[in-house]
Amino acid sequence: MAIKLSSPSYGELEIQAATRVLQSQVTSMGYETYMFEQELKQFFGRKDLNVLVVNSCTAALQLALQGIGIKPDDEVLLPSLTYIATFQAVSALGAVPIPCDVDDECFIDIDDAKSRITSKTKAIIPVLYAGIENNINAVYKLAKRCDLHVVEDAAHSFGSKNTILRDGILCFSFDPIKNLSCTSGGAIVTSNTDLAHKIQDLRLLGVIGDTERRINGERSWDFDVKEQGWRYHMGNLCAAIGRAQLSRMKFISNIRRSVASRYVNELNGLNYIRLLPINYETAIPHIFPIIVNEGLRNDLMQYLLSRGIGCGIQYKPNHLLTYFDRGYSLPNTEKLYSQLLSIPLHPMLSNDDVTIVIDTIKEWAVNV
Repeated sequence: MAIKLSSPSYGELEIQAATRVLQSQVTSMGYETYMFEQELKQFFGRKDLNVLVVNSCTAALQLALQGIGIKPDDEVLLPSLTYIATFQAVSALGAVPIPCDVDDECFIDIDDAKSRITSKTKAIIPVLYAGIENNINAVYKLAKRCDLHVVEDAAHSFGSKNTILRDGILCFSFDPIKNLSCTSGGAIVTSNTDLAHKIQDLRLLGVIGDTERRINGERSWDFDVKEQGWRYHMGNLCAAIGRAQLSRMKFISNIRRSVASRYVNELNGLNYIRLLPINYETAIPHIFPIIVNEGLRNDLMQYLLSRGIGCGIQYKPNHLLTYFDRGYSLPNTEKLYSQLLSIPLHPMLSNDDVTIVIDTIKEWAVNV
């Protein structure tokens, strides 16, 4: 594919960081992991926050849910329009993910979510799809009214200004194509120190106090475990790469915003296409989905692919998957699924690449 849909951005700093750790012979969790957490906390600019890095956002979501007490058969509300990882994080605990519809901005539909609350409902996971969080306050109001925990799936939103201002539990992704990459990783961010201490142990197989020992280059030989834990910690190798990426965050963010701004300026108002209302002054875009008129999405997709331009569908709704089928329809989600198309957005795009993408979409819109 001449122009990729997504791509990581690794350079000399990341290579040096990885080499440093490999030469140290200490690739598992330790000092680099600790420093990455401290530098993330400084990046967020809030001294009251606890930052815990793990091996994926899926792990982050699962640990956050376990940390707040989600148990087998508990129900968790979440939008069906999300990557399967969000649903798997719930079901991994034996809990039941309850798929909800989304609104026209691809955000969880508050009224639909409210209608699905039962005596078993214990939490709600708003997914910040493409960085959209325009209706997030309504989620917190609903949660407060119905005594629900809120765990935000912020996999698409690292670096966005507004996200970190809230006092919920935030779960970020650092996989290869996200806004910041560790090659593989994620983070849980919370101002609840007791919860953070609990999750520290859960990510290390439930071994009590193992985080502090590993930071000091030690291991736990005589220890206790009080509940089910998981091998979800982040090692030094991934953390060191994350630290290098964090030092380049301004550069990476500026490219993403620049590409997204060009798309907005040149595709907005184009026939057959609608853009999502994302505020790029505060958000750092991870993906750039466009909404194509009904019946035309696949035509545009094939048009782009035939010209060497990567594109994709993010995502197939989870209620349409056999494992998560609850036996009901979600009309708006299903409509959007037939219309959504993600176009290239990543730091490796050149200005010429972006011009080609824009011109090709315009050409299609004229000739369709």
